[in-house]
Amino acid sequence: MFAGRFADKRKVEILDVPDAALTVDGTGEILFQPELTCLCGSDLPFFDGDFEGHEIEYPSVPGKSLHEMIGTVLETNGTRFSPGVRVLAVPFQQLGFFERYVLQQDRAILLDERVPDEEALLAQPFGTVVWALKKLPNMIDLDVAVVGQGPIGQMFNAGLRNMGARHIIGVDPLPQRLEASRAMGATAVVQNDGPDAADAVMEILDGKLPDVVIEAVGHKAQALNQCIDLCRYGGHILYFGVPPDTIDGIRWKAGMHKNLTYLTSVHPDFERTFPLAMQWIAEGRVDLKPLLTHRFGLDDIQTAFDTFRDRREGAQKVLVEFPALRSRGTH
Repeated sequence: MFAGRFADKRKVEILDVPDAALTVDGTGEILFQPELTCLCGSDLPFFDGDFEGHEIEYPSVPGKSLHEMIGTVLETNGTRFSPGVRVLAVPFQQLGFFERYVLQQDRAILLDERVPDEEALLAQPFGTVVWALKKLPNMIDLDVAVVGQGPIGQMFNAGLRNMGARHIIGVDPLPQRLEASRAMGATAVVQNDGPDAADAVMEILDGKLPDVVIEAVGHKAQALNQCIDLCRYGGHILYFGVPPDTIDGIRWKAGMHKNLTYLTSVHPDFERTFPLAMQWIAEGRVDLKPLLTHRFGLDDIQTAFDTFRDRREGAQKVLVEFPALRSRGTH
């Protein structure tokens, strides 16, 4: 069977590897066949060769790096799914770039038949957002700034709109990213990534600062100082973007003098949170379709990664079809 890996910095290759099979003495496993995947910002450090400030060795291990995917259960030694059932699966350590692979059944959820494949796939990244939103206070009538308007920031816009926030202000230096923000739930946008962003936000809020600021910038960059500047006295900062091991130059005293509460979020649960994200999508509580900007076949996965990394043509969520999807006759 085939697998993918990064042969070198920003170079994707496909190679042959031994076929995957359920372990002889294993229980609770599924043999999963991916059909459709979506690139994520957390795949890019392995593609770029820099993960949290540590240089990555190449070639990478086979299977690195994909983890947002839907497909079919081929076999199982567990009891949760039957062969032929279609699921959303999240492979361990992002090792999902295989024609087939084995994972524990508790790292998958059923697809909702009301949802087209490409929207059901978004329940994985949106599930991480829902998990983070569950940590916030009651958002009704509160003002929020979402720093970073990539796919995750846009999903925060949509979720916050559902939660009753009064103002949802998208902040990003790239105008092409802000173009989608209002459609995704932002009530206002600020094109700025420097100290003047607080002045622009205060102008929108009649001289006030937001009650909640969400950092959704990503892996390689971080905007915690900007979030401290943007947040009101006694407010909350939700740090979603994945930081490096250490961050120098953070103005902790400024945040302390504001009596800020810091929240972090990682690793949603599969029992309630991912299914809730799927439910919100299926019931039309959120419309994430505007984020689906590009779609490629597996033969063009190098172009897919380049497009996603370089944000070409306003790229947000970039889909890649596996051969198994086309064999189903689904497009």
